[in-house]
Amino acid sequence: MVLEARGRMMARVTFAHALSSEAARLRRSPLVWLHAVLATVLGGLAGAYFAFSAWDSLMGTDAFFQLLGAGAPLLAGIACGLAADAEQRAGEGANLLGVSSRRAALAAKLAALLALGLAAAAWAAALFCAALALAGRALPEFSALALAVLGIALGSACSYAIFLLVALKWGRNASIGLGALGFIAAMALLGGLANGLVTGTLSGALGIGLAAVVPFAWPSRLATLPLEASIASAMGAAGQAQALASAWTTVALASVVVTALVLVVTLACANRFEGRRGGE
Repeated sequence: MVLEARGRMMARVTFAHALSSEAARLRRSPLVWLHAVLATVLGGLAGAYFAFSAWDSLMGTDAFFQLLGAGAPLLAGIACGLAADAEQRAGEGANLLGVSSRRAALAAKLAALLALGLAAAAWAAALFCAALALAGRALPEFSALALAVLGIALGSACSYAIFLLVALKWGRNASIGLGALGFIAAMALLGGLANGLVTGTLSGALGIGLAAVVPFAWPSRLATLPLEASIASAMGAAGQAQALASAWTTVALASVVVTALVLVVTLACANRFEGRRGGE
């Protein structure tokens, strides 16, 4: 009777239940503070710098969002690594891999981590833009800024799915190391840190064919391209704005299709996945 009742209780585990559980655990998790501190420091310091520097504020905003997007894989690697470590300490991953519906548990964990990343990007962007606005500096259109923040989240979803599985299987360091490689790859594909700012060019479409097939590059491209399209439009360069918008569509479509495939495969194979053993 006890086993039967327990079985009925486990059968009631749904995505909504799992997501509610994740939300409750996040309130006590250091991950919230990690995201908040990193976003505050990055957004606040960058905003203070570009608010009073001689750099063009529109190009400075573009450079900031490029950095924010390029750093998304690294943050995803750290977040997934620490989350997997916490699950391992709490019971060798039983909360994710020992429940009746691994799919619901994994999907809820991914949704919670991605929501943290989105919140961090939004907070950093808000602080940066507030600093420039208070200093009377020009900013791209609000719609472009909002699309840039959402683009970081969309472009990061695939990385979160991959990094969480890597962290559960091989540990925190593997996930963080992969995230660091993602940061380097994203910056390299953009031509280096602040390449567009230094050269005075709209560099978001640089090497777009390669960037469209490299998941690590998606957050930075989906962040910078709508901003650069807005900047080009304001400059009267309609042709360039259209080309940048087309590049955004290319990357967005690649991101949606590949992310959907990765998520489908991840959830379909969830019941076969084995995490780390106790001493590994």
